[in-house]
Amino acid sequence: MWSYQPLSGGRLKRHGGRFNRPGKSALYTSLDPTTAWMEAQQGFPFKPQPMTLVAYQVDCADLVDLTHHKIQALLGQTTASLSCAWEGMALQGLEPPSWILADKLHDMGIVGAIVPSFAPGCKAENRNLVLWEWLGTQPHSITVIDDLGRLPKSGESWRTAK
Repeated sequence: MWSYQPLSGGRLKRHGGRFNRPGKSALYTSLDPTTAWMEAQQGFPFKPQPMTLVAYQVDCADLVDLTHHKIQALLGQTTASLSCAWEGMALQGLEPPSWILADKLHDMGIVGAIVPSFAPGCKAENRNLVLWEWLGTQPHSITVIDDLGRLPKSGESWRTAK
């Protein structure tokens, strides 16, 4: 639904995500198409839903790789704390540890993290890149690859007929 704004992060600012609390922008991407598919199809294991894959060119500094256990330990984290049931915690008025970590990293000048995918069926090699700051220029450059102009230009393509 957001394919006409692939760099917006809008939905996640409104609702939050595993690594961003509501009110904070984030752009969640996967490092390979299989992981993107697994992430997008959560909740639909036997009935895949339509989706649009968007490729990005990323040349971004100030990232941390949270897939490494040594880095997790330096930050006082574990894979279990990263994979917390963040939605349930937020609904109960609790602060998920992944939100606290994201805030801490952002305060340290880190603009994004490579994180494990916790989508059902994913393995250690399934990784995502979450960005809290991104631009079309250095040092936090991310641009959409759409050489043929195939992505929709507005939300009109998603409106349903009445």
